[in-house]
Amino acid sequence: MTTAVILAYIGIALMIALAGIGSAIGVSIGGSATIGALKKNEAEFGKYMLLSALPGTQGLYGFAGFFIANTAGVLSMEMNILQGVAIFASGLALGLVGLMSAIKQGQICANGIAGIGAGYDVFGKSMVLAVFPELYAIVAFAATFLIVTGL
Repeated sequence: MTTAVILAYIGIALMIALAGIGSAIGVSIGGSATIGALKKNEAEFGKYMLLSALPGTQGLYGFAGFFIANTAGVLSMEMNILQGVAIFASGLALGLVGLMSAIKQGQICANGIAGIGAGYDVFGKSMVLAVFPELYAIVAFAATFLIVTGL
């Protein structure tokens, strides 16, 4: 196996693993807040669930990045070192951005869940604020798409 292929697959692994870990942490933060909020206001479970699930999207971006790299036809034994480094770098970038944005999004969602549980009408505002970290994961995904399809 060539160095380029090894670098590319390490990048793919980082892309999927880091974004997935971030999503797991983010949805756990939201889920924990939901358990606490249910004690105060059980009727709002649907809103809690939506906010809790939101950080899970970063893990999907990591998988979608792998899917794009896999279907672009770049991952092969004939790839050159520049292609391997490009996939490694895009994988690392998407993985790290996915990791951090999912955790931070989970924290925002948890605060929104706590507010709803306390009786405040903050669902819509919480969703808007929770989208901000998501935008950076989308930007990292778009950059991965552009890098991989440009190879």
